[in-house]
Amino acid sequence: MEKQTAGRTQLGEFAPNFAHYNDDILFGENWNDKSIDLKTRCIITVVALMSSGITDNSLKYHLENAKKNGVTREEMAGIITHTAFYVGWPKGWAVFNLAKEIYKD
Repeated sequence: MEKQTAGRTQLGEFAPNFAHYNDDILFGENWNDKSIDLKTRCIITVVALMSSGITDNSLKYHLENAKKNGVTREEMAGIITHTAFYVGWPKGWAVFNLAKEIYKD
């Protein structure tokens, strides 16, 4: 995983501690913890965001990251469908709208 700089880029001057936690702890230490492989970690993150109703750029980023780390279109469709039964059908629709763009090729 590449070094994350979004926190410092977007919030570094305004909220340096938050930027540090985002870039160094969440996307540094946590995302590089070897107890869960990256593909599984990507799936968990997409499901967590979907279940929270987060359908903004952060979900788009994590869908792209899932694709980059080996989650296929078929797997993602199955993940979203399965999760929709538990977290709500409208959330499934919203996530599919983003996923279709990410997995269009």
